[in-house]
Amino acid sequence: MNPLPVSARSGSPRCLTAMGIFLTFGTVMATLAGVTLAWRGTYLDRVWALNALAYQRLAPYGRTIGIPFLLLGVTMALAAYGWFNRRLWAWRLSVAIIATQVVGDLANAFVGDAVRGAIGFAIAGALLLYLLSGKVRAAFM
Repeated sequence: MNPLPVSARSGSPRCLTAMGIFLTFGTVMATLAGVTLAWRGTYLDRVWALNALAYQRLAPYGRTIGIPFLLLGVTMALAAYGWFNRRLWAWRLSVAIIATQVVGDLANAFVGDAVRGAIGFAIAGALLLYLLSGKVRAAFM
């Protein structure tokens, strides 16, 4: 039994929907990256023109990195499914995914591209703060 009234649990429907769409988009992108890294030479490889530097860095690892991207895609698909159904486990999984992104962006800022890392850290950090807000948490309790 949930002690909060429905209005307190609902959060901002547009923002919650936007987060679900973000998780769905992440699912597609991680799966696409995984497929194109694990099985090269398909017509899907053209998508890397959008981020040639990332491909240049990831391509040498092939399936070794492609399979974890596919697992990330599955994880994000589960998070998106649970998010749209307002499951507490999906909120926790989403927090873990974004927290991992925050750490990765911070590391990238110090050892890689400082500007991209800092921008990514700021965006992911803001998203993490949003996820941890009481209103969003209440939507999943």
